[in-house]
Amino acid sequence: AYERTCRYLARKTNSVVVSVGYRLAPEHPYPTQFEDCLTATVHFMRTAHDYGVDPSRIIVCGDSSGGTLTAAVAQALVNRRDLPKLRAQILIYPYLQCVDFNLPSYQQNEGVPILLKERTVALGLKYLDKDLSVMEAIFNGCHIPEDLQQKYQKWVSPDYIPHEFKTRGYKPNTTHPLFSKEVYTLVKPMFDAVFSPLLAEDSVIAQLPETFILTCEFDVLRDDGLLYKKRLEDHGIKVTWCHLQEGFHGTV
Repeated sequence: AYERTCRYLARKTNSVVVSVGYRLAPEHPYPTQFEDCLTATVHFMRTAHDYGVDPSRIIVCGDSSGGTLTAAVAQALVNRRDLPKLRAQILIYPYLQCVDFNLPSYQQNEGVPILLKERTVALGLKYLDKDLSVMEAIFNGCHIPEDLQQKYQKWVSPDYIPHEFKTRGYKPNTTHPLFSKEVYTLVKPMFDAVFSPLLAEDSVIAQLPETFILTCEFDVLRDDGLLYKKRLEDHGIKVTWCHLQEGFHGTV
């Protein structure tokens, strides 16, 4: 599916493009995909000269769940002293958090193909090999203990979404979710920064490379990108942001 896109990128940017054929779930359970991407990236960084590549100009890039993997790989590399620093990361409508599935973009675009709100959560649970019966509880926010809710509130909140993105039928959530320890125990891996890179600690975010983020108006994941943009900028990371006003998930 990505062969032509990668060839196009290589041609148009006069770059060497490495497409990582990471192993897929469910045959290869999470976090195999992240580990494959990290292994491939580290190997390429160490052997860049063999491909005529300047090791100081390596960029990681991905879209959708590939954007999640890109963000996770970039975070995993920040404390590596045995490798060159990444030049940049490119995140194309990435999935970045599991805390709030009622952000404005989730409300506004819940029925917009191809990534329906329900499908997003179902795919995430299947990826982790978890039972889909907990979907409703996750939609309602019952999967987060109060202490984590307070911690994540400073990173994941509708309050940080600019007003112009709330004008299209957004209703603030006024109900207080009833926490379920059973659901939390089941979906706990969702809060790992490999699965939800937006939940990485400040000490990691502060060391990330220059970033390009693409968001689409008609995409449930739009606000994930906007929130990550804010976190990066709050730590002085240079961000180039492109928003496609008529765009939808999968538009690339």
